[in-house]
Amino acid sequence: MKIALFGATGTLGARILAEALERGHTVTAIARNPAGVSLTHPRLSAQAGDALKADEVAKAVAGHDAVVSAIGPKLPGDDPLMLVEAARSLHEGLKEAGVKRLVVVGGAGSLEIAPGKLLMDTPEFPAAWRPLAAAAYEALKAYRAMSDLDWSYLSPAAFIEPGKRTGAYRTGGDQLVTDPAGKSYISAEDFAVALLDEIEQPKHLRARFTVAV
Repeated sequence: MKIALFGATGTLGARILAEALERGHTVTAIARNPAGVSLTHPRLSAQAGDALKADEVAKAVAGHDAVVSAIGPKLPGDDPLMLVEAARSLHEGLKEAGVKRLVVVGGAGSLEIAPGKLLMDTPEFPAAWRPLAAAAYEALKAYRAMSDLDWSYLSPAAFIEPGKRTGAYRTGGDQLVTDPAGKSYISAEDFAVALLDEIEQPKHLRARFTVAV
């Protein structure tokens, strides 16, 4: 499968890239500065493109089977609402290029911990993270309005960090997945496993899902 990946140099993007290559896929890493993609592999190429510009998205993803967006604000001063802008430009760009499949790395803050109660609205949720969580939720709403794209929105567990690849995880829908002790965790490596599983065998078309161990 030929996969176009935005955000390949980030913590999650790099692991998605490694997992895709390990599975034998051909990957195009798309970035405003493709020189920032330092990994070399026979089935990897880097190409210039801005996820916030629909015309550049269309040019970069043309001819691919699926697109993955692992982008997010990189600097403290970046506006988190760029996630909403990216949702719109990806939608327009994929439509223009004739690519139907999109998998988005989303946030956990909009997951429910109880009916109608979101994780990001709890006192324990870090205040500094709330603007990004709220923006990711607005982006999810934008994707949910897209009926002409086979999108999937993958939210991580409450806690995600680099760790061990086990290949094991549990899935949920709009509700936070926790263990018997109430903890919600997944490694970045197993998150990548879940995302590639969804690309290879779609089970959550036009839906948000979440994963945790």
